[in-house]
Amino acid sequence: MTALTDILTARIARTGPLTLADYMREALLHPEHGYYATRDPFGQRGDFITAPEISQMFGEVIGLCIAQAWIHQGQPKGILAELGPGRGTLMADILRATKGVPGFHDALDVHLVEASPVLRKAQAERVPVKAFHDLVADLPEGPLFVVANEFFDALPVRQFVRDGEAWRERVIGVENDALTFGLSTAAPLEMLEHRLDDTQDGDLVEVCSALPAITSQIGERIDTHGGMALFIDYGDWRSLGDTLQALKGHERTDPLLEPGSADLTCHVDFEAIAMNSAPAKFTRVTPQGVFLERLGITDRARALASRLSGNALESHIAAHRRLTHPAEMGDLFKVIGLYPANGTPPAGLEA
Repeated sequence: MTALTDILTARIARTGPLTLADYMREALLHPEHGYYATRDPFGQRGDFITAPEISQMFGEVIGLCIAQAWIHQGQPKGILAELGPGRGTLMADILRATKGVPGFHDALDVHLVEASPVLRKAQAERVPVKAFHDLVADLPEGPLFVVANEFFDALPVRQFVRDGEAWRERVIGVENDALTFGLSTAAPLEMLEHRLDDTQDGDLVEVCSALPAITSQIGERIDTHGGMALFIDYGDWRSLGDTLQALKGHERTDPLLEPGSADLTCHVDFEAIAMNSAPAKFTRVTPQGVFLERLGITDRARALASRLSGNALESHIAAHRRLTHPAEMGDLFKVIGLYPANGTPPAGLEA
């Protein structure tokens, strides 16, 4: 039991079962007891490790990808932004890799979209931040070069189970003083009519209500002012099945057991990103390993390896494998890019 368990139990008693999205929002972002409000979750001492924490190579090749897009678009003055920047490791690596690109740092101000006060402090120690923002909509107007690594997977989702031509929402109630899953009454849902063609009774689909607005806002800015976006996350083209998972101490745990003490994520529906990117164009969804190889990560790995030996070399080789190999993060994680309608796709991605 956690303090947040008591708060949610009391709320359910007053107003009825919670949607999964409501539960995730409270478990992750409650101002006093939420997961991201109370800790730094990254690294060996945290609950999970993201790609930038595995190796500097990840951020370095992405930085050069962004710089190349900036050069192709005429080196405009604008914004270099990251959504959900963790400890600031990715942005720090991007800035270090692009230090030698003439005019890049002078032209682009760094803006970070981050809700956690704990993580904002860590980011400010690593990155020369122009401004922090709570929402994508708060980013200033202008050419926007944005990256988001494992950002969308932490956005709250709702889950629906098909029942004939209708849907029942998976909700959270209380039974025997414990939080538990249940299902709502079946009802037709206009937003899921298109999923009647590719699902059958009992199939579960996930819907992230916040994703369309975020993607649309970024797409509109990129098409209006120029720029590009790289979204890197685990998931696939279309949602199907229960992908909710809770991580604590690098191990999976019951997502309802101790709300606020574990990270909660769901796989990302890349189709939803693509379909809401207009008027910007979107690239094909590409496995992370393929994307990184196209950007030259293996050449970078060899250059770094030439200065290493012993355990450091073994760790370096393992990091490269973890980021790129199909059996590890290489296929599980995907990349999609947004770019102006009259522009070209970011390096490493195809239209």
